[in-house]
Amino acid sequence: MIGLEGAVRVLVAAKPIDFRKGMDGLAALVQQQLGADPFSGVVYVFRAKRADRVKLLHWDGTGLVLISKKLEAGQFRWPAIRDGVIRLTPAQLSALVEGLDWTRVRGVRVPRPTTAG
Repeated sequence: MIGLEGAVRVLVAAKPIDFRKGMDGLAALVQQQLGADPFSGVVYVFRAKRADRVKLLHWDGTGLVLISKKLEAGQFRWPAIRDGVIRLTPAQLSALVEGLDWTRVRGVRVPRPTTAG
């Protein structure tokens, strides 16, 4: 799995893609359809029409990294198919890639200190 540091952003493309696309095709898709920069350090997550496959595209600072996974049994839990993207936390991404229900993973909210004035 990608070594994700704390504040990394994760964006899931909500619509299935042509899974024959490689890293260059996915980078172009990020630019053209999502209007984003594939070289920004964001992890972009893509699904196939069959819900048993996932691809991740990530710029690690030295090059594009493409990870692909196909579940042998079962399906990944995907958001509803629609236009746009869905944000996940790194913990939710880990659950998704493991085939778990990522919607049940919640981050811990740390209260911000208040200043007395």
